[in-house]
Amino acid sequence: MSNGKYNGYLREGVRRMGAVAIFFFRILIQCVPATGRPRLIVYQIFNAGARSLIIIMLAGLFVGMVLGLQGFELLQRFGSEETLGTAAALGLLRELGPVITALLFAGRAGTALTSEIGLMRATDQLTAMEIMAVDPLRYVAAPRFLGGVIAMPLLAAIFNIIGLFGAQLVGVQMMGIDRGSFWSQMQDSVEFRDVTEGVVKSLVFGVACSLIAVHEGYHSEPTAAGVGLATTRTVVASSVLTLLLDYVLTAVFIRG
Repeated sequence: MSNGKYNGYLREGVRRMGAVAIFFFRILIQCVPATGRPRLIVYQIFNAGARSLIIIMLAGLFVGMVLGLQGFELLQRFGSEETLGTAAALGLLRELGPVITALLFAGRAGTALTSEIGLMRATDQLTAMEIMAVDPLRYVAAPRFLGGVIAMPLLAAIFNIIGLFGAQLVGVQMMGIDRGSFWSQMQDSVEFRDVTEGVVKSLVFGVACSLIAVHEGYHSEPTAAGVGLATTRTVVASSVLTLLLDYVLTAVFIRG
C-alpha cells in the first residue's frame, strides 16, 4: 500500500475525530437548554436504561456466577477461598461492571439511538425541524445524549449488584463458603476509591457511547443502507473506544 493511501486514511481519521469533537461541544452547549424539558430526558433515560435492564441483569448474573467459579478454583490453590467475595467485588466494581455494561449498552441502546435518529434524517424530519427554526440538536440529540449518560452508571450499578449476587450464589450455595466470611471480607477490603473508579469509568463510557450513537445517527446518509452503516459504525466504534478508555483510566487510577 502506497504512502498516499496511508496519508489519506490518516487525514480521514483526523477529520472524523475533529468532526466528533466539534459535535460534542455543540451538543454540550445544547444540553443546558435541553434540561428545560425534563419529561423528555426522563423518557430517554427509560428508553436507554430501563429497556436494557433485562440483558444487563442476565449478563450480570452469569458473569458473577462465572467469576465465582473461576475465582473459587483459583483461590483454592492458595487456600484463600474465603476471600472470594473480595475478588468478585473488586473485579466487578473496577473492571467487569463498567466495561461489560458499556459494551452491552452500545449493542442495545446505542444502536437504537442511532437508528432512531438516522430514520429521522432519512425521512426528512430533522430537515423539517430546521426549516421551522427548531434546533434538532436541542430537541432531538441533546435529550438522547443526556439520557444515555445518566442511564449508564445506573445500569453499571445494577450489573454489579446482580453480579455480586451471582458470585455469592456460586461461592456460598454451591461451593460451601461461609456466608459471613464472604460478605465481611468484602466489606473490609473494598475501599471508596474502588467504587469511585467504577463510577468514573461508567460515566466516561456513557459519554463516549452516547456521543458516538447520537453523532452517527445525526450524520448518517438519508438512506436505508446509510442508517444500517451508521448503526454498524456505532457498535464498532463504541466497543473499541470503551476498551481504549478503560486502559487509559485504569492506568490513571493505578498511578494515582
